[in-house]
Amino acid sequence: MSPLVLRSARPEDLRAVELLLTAEGLPLQGVAEHLSQFLVAERGSAILAAGGLEVYGTSGLLRSLVVHPEAKGRGVGAELVQRLLERAAADGLRVLFLLTTTAAEYFPRFGFTRIDRTGLPPELHASEELRGACPASAVVMQRHIGR
Repeated sequence: MSPLVLRSARPEDLRAVELLLTAEGLPLQGVAEHLSQFLVAERGSAILAAGGLEVYGTSGLLRSLVVHPEAKGRGVGAELVQRLLERAAADGLRVLFLLTTTAAEYFPRFGFTRIDRTGLPPELHASEELRGACPASAVVMQRHIGR
């Protein structure tokens, strides 16, 4: 079996990322526009996981973390989150936010804490995630970078 490789997403990965997101019921809005800030996990020619960032000044949004069912439980999602946190730090972000309807119990292990939606900085409201792609009932979480 070929090794799992984590790499930056390329334009030709868009369809595979969208298929993964659709299969898990996650929104597609804004993915194409931010694909350059996505990472994918690939085995052979198959994309088995993806996740990305949206950058707004010194704030960012961790979004679209998705793992194919055959790769779940193997640390792929955790590795993606860790690499995205490293990228956020390298990009000079001070705080990273996320919205989730299903994984609020997953992210505290990476230092994310729940906050009220009103705590989101105004610049993040440019994101499709906050303009309706993600429901108002989603849990909002934040993590300061460098702590």
